[in-house]
Amino acid sequence: MKRIVCVVAVLIVALGSVGQAQSQEKVFRLGLIGLDTSHVIAFTGAINKKTSEHGCKVVAGYPGGSPDVPSSANRVKGYTKQLREKYGLEIVDSIEELCGKVDGVLLESVDGRPHLKQARPVIEAGTPLFIDKPMAGNLADVIEIFRLAKEKNVPCWSSSSLRFSPGVVDARSDPDIGGVMGCAAYGPCSLEPHHPDLYWYGVHGVEMLFTIMGPGCETVTRTQTDGFELVVGKWSDGRIGTFRGIRKGKSGYGATIFGAKKITPAGEYAGYGPLVDEIIKFFKTGKPAVPAAETIEMFAFMSAADVSKAKGGSVVSIRKLIDEAKQANAARRK
Repeated sequence: MKRIVCVVAVLIVALGSVGQAQSQEKVFRLGLIGLDTSHVIAFTGAINKKTSEHGCKVVAGYPGGSPDVPSSANRVKGYTKQLREKYGLEIVDSIEELCGKVDGVLLESVDGRPHLKQARPVIEAGTPLFIDKPMAGNLADVIEIFRLAKEKNVPCWSSSSLRFSPGVVDARSDPDIGGVMGCAAYGPCSLEPHHPDLYWYGVHGVEMLFTIMGPGCETVTRTQTDGFELVVGKWSDGRIGTFRGIRKGKSGYGATIFGAKKITPAGEYAGYGPLVDEIIKFFKTGKPAVPAAETIEMFAFMSAADVSKAKGGSVVSIRKLIDEAKQANAARRK
């Protein structure tokens, strides 16, 4: 009888060990590239806090960092230390090494310029990729990242957290609005000399604008003063959407939606939570939350704003800029 009990006990322990191993294997391991933004702390905390619920966990990171951007160079060491000591992340020496340890990557480098170079080995490894704002440092790089991802059949997308705020993400389908006729979005717009003006911080407000309006913007004009930006986009169906960038006075994120049935403010910013939920959903399904074409058009809108400023506020074609960027990429590949 004792022998039978012992055998059963051994089987229970063995099965428990197998079950525990299988449970551990099911965790979708995530890695971070660029430990120089507060997002890596916020995202890791939010994801790892609920690993048992959604099955994803941030386990490793590659520091990166840009020496000529103070907000990167001055923060990468501290965030790396915090991720290692508080969250137990393994800190690796290369992106290639990172890809060998994870199932998905969040590219978080605060500087958009190295994003294409950093994305290449991730895409080459076939690893699903989320890219935080700004997706890249110029329009051609945005287009090239998506081209490479499509060529390798690697799921890839980018977004600001502002897109998924309630009252923003669902504005197009809200029956009370009855169809978006126009939108006036606004937000902080600090500048960074190594990036197109709106890429650095204006991207948040522009993301709101495109989430509410949808794609289809054809032309852009821009007016700039020391404290403000006003960028006007004309959509192919005659609708008009604007972004007001704020550098002086009271600031904040928001939008006024002009609908077929009513004029209403967009919902308030809901923090990182809704974006983190979409990131987790992406890694579990492999389906990007935002189409590549919409993100490309949004960055073309911001690039067109710089061209318009350089030409004294002239009208600039988004399609022309996209075509020129594609041609430049093709020439570089030859």
